[in-house]
Parts: sequence; C-alpha cells; structure tokens
Amino acid sequence: MTRKQRRLTLILSGLATLGVAVGLVMFALRDNIVFFYGPTELAQKATPGGARLRLGGLVKAGSLQREGDQTVRFVVTDMKQDIEVTYTGLLPDLFREGQGVVAEGALGQDHVFRADSVLAKHDERYMPREVADALKKQGVWQENGSAVAAPAKGGAQAANAK
Repeated sequence: MTRKQRRLTLILSGLATLGVAVGLVMFALRDNIVFFYGPTELAQKATPGGARLRLGGLVKAGSLQREGDQTVRFVVTDMKQDIEVTYTGLLPDLFREGQGVVAEGALGQDHVFRADSVLAKHDERYMPREVADALKKQGVWQENGSAVAAPAKGGAQAANAK
C-alpha cells in the first residue's frame, strides 16, 4: 500500500466511524425530538397520528372547563386559529386564561390535542420564546410582552384616522 492509499483508507474509515456515531445518536434521540407548532401552523400541517409535538399560544379567555377531578379542557389560540386541548393532571399554579402556555402531547384524529404536560409562564413578562416568536410572526404580540387582538380589516386605518 502506498502512502496515498493509506491516507485515503484512514480518512474513509474515520468518516465511516463518524457516520455510524451520528446514526446511533440520532436513533437514540428519535423519541426525544419534539417539534413546536403554533395553532395556525398545526392546522395547516398534516402531522402523523400520535406524533409528539408541542403546541404553544395563549389560553383563550372563557375556554377553561374542568371535567372531574383533574381533567381540564381549554383552547390554545394565536388569535387566528384555535386548537382545543384536553389535559389530565395538575395544572401549574400560574396557569390561567389569557396567558401564554406550551402543551406537550399529540393531536388526535378528532383534532383535539391531548396534552400530557402543560407549561405556563413564570412571571408577568415571561412568554416562552417559541410562543412569542410565533405570535410576533402573526402580528399579535407587542414588544412590551402583552398579546393584542389582531385588528379587524380596516381597523388600523380607522385608528390612524383619529
């Protein structure tokens, strides 16, 4: 074997070892990879049944319903699209309507999101980064940390006319 062939063999075996290592890491993490969606994105995408994902947005005012001891239903909204969520368990102390929330679980065939964990904000200015980015992209988030309703068509022009 010439020096050039040995070098090429060494490089190829190193790349093969690296590929196997990356493949093993990805295989081990496949169940832990969870995608984040806002309600509008989730409604537009065809997600495979039972796929784990995170749903983030605002808890719609007037949507919280308690069923039994620990089961609750509420609606997560981004002011354009609503997704109904059902959760069984203890809600965080700071969970309430009109506040930011991230629910982790799966979307059922009936388009009801079944959450197995719910995360709420921890102070009056906090909003999970993914939720805030999704709301900013939709134009319903202000920089001071509060959500605003999207203006009706022509509403911004009427406000500017005053």
